[in-house]
Amino acid sequence: MNTPHIWRLGLTGGIGSGKSTVAGMLAAKGAAVIDADAISRSLTAPGGRAMAAIAQTFGPHMVDAQGAMDRQAMRDVVFQNPQAKQQLEAIIHPLVSQLTAEQAHAAVQSGHRVLVFDVPLLVESGERWRKQVDRVIVVDCDAQTQRQRVTARSGLAVEEIDRIIALQAPRAQRLACADQVIFNQGLSLAELEAQVAQVAADFGL
Repeated sequence: MNTPHIWRLGLTGGIGSGKSTVAGMLAAKGAAVIDADAISRSLTAPGGRAMAAIAQTFGPHMVDAQGAMDRQAMRDVVFQNPQAKQQLEAIIHPLVSQLTAEQAHAAVQSGHRVLVFDVPLLVESGERWRKQVDRVIVVDCDAQTQRQRVTARSGLAVEEIDRIIALQAPRAQRLACADQVIFNQGLSLAELEAQVAQVAADFGL
């Protein structure tokens, strides 16, 4: 008996691209969505797997009253000291990989044949993520659309949004890494859904 192929899809896109909306649509089609950002946040939440190592490496003042990482304090440290960023990544990345693998295994065990790894910084991570997935799907739109969407949902100042966009991979670099592109600009939700359905059908969903 042939074992059905399990597709491992990397889903990425810049801030405000609509990547999370697309992930939700793929989940509704029957994909198991594994959210790298949510996993990363869980590691530094109260009782998270990374907290003991963070307290040991950076000191107990990096832990807030609830037992979570003090994000603002850590941002300040990392901003001033590139080595601190590397130390933090050395704690977080292996744990993200471990939890991702656990969630992927659980999804396959429960019968899912399409795993979608929702990774905002997939392109920025170089080979680390690329070699773990069969295909990369990029949700794309222009920077003006990104600004409008992020402003509407978060109220962030345009300067702050531009700073976040500048920290992410340039649009051209993301598109160069894409096996498939979902162009999410000037579309109704129904039109986006139609694009997602087309992509989903390619992987048997």
